[in-house]
Amino acid sequence: MAEGDLSRPSLADDLFFVIHHNVTGRARLHPRLASLGLAGAVIGELMLAERVTLDLAPGQDRLYVITENATGDPLTQNALEHVVAEPHHPIVTWLHFFARTVYADVMARMITKTLLNPPARHLLKQQPAAPVDANTAAWPLARLNLAIQRRKPPAIRDCVLYGLVVATGGAARALREHDAEFAAATTALLPVPLQRLIAQTEVVVGEAVISRR
Repeated sequence: MAEGDLSRPSLADDLFFVIHHNVTGRARLHPRLASLGLAGAVIGELMLAERVTLDLAPGQDRLYVITENATGDPLTQNALEHVVAEPHHPIVTWLHFFARTVYADVMARMITKTLLNPPARHLLKQQPAAPVDANTAAWPLARLNLAIQRRKPPAIRDCVLYGLVVATGGAARALREHDAEFAAATTALLPVPLQRLIAQTEVVVGEAVISRR
């Protein structure tokens, strides 16, 4: 399951692109839901790189550290260090904790990587951080749409991406077609810890939606 050096293009970057317009940078999701999804993506990056996994205790999915090896990326390194320091928290707690700052953190990382332009102020109105290259920004969503069209599950990282897009409620807003049965079958191909990450992300997103009503 290892994905190697976390300094390369990441799951959270791809999710950010999917839930924003590839030209304007306009958000497709409410900021709270986007933040919870991005928190799940950062944890997913650590899982894919085999830095953390889940202790699947009955009724309580807890993150625990497999290795403290550096991630090569300040954002995921900071997340890993938090888990190392306080390993007793369930994954739901970490999703809420990382969601407090993850939107700005992921956006800053993508600006540093020259994937996004910095937000600009125009006529006293703040403009979103637009992608530097529209094709690069469109590619993660294009991969998902192609997999759905062909009914062929994508590579493991894109299976996680697909699951998180669905978990945040972004499928109807972003995907050309949403096939709930295919989405469930794709998620079922993942290792159980990644399945549980997606499921718990969907739970906290659902709670956030209810609390806003």
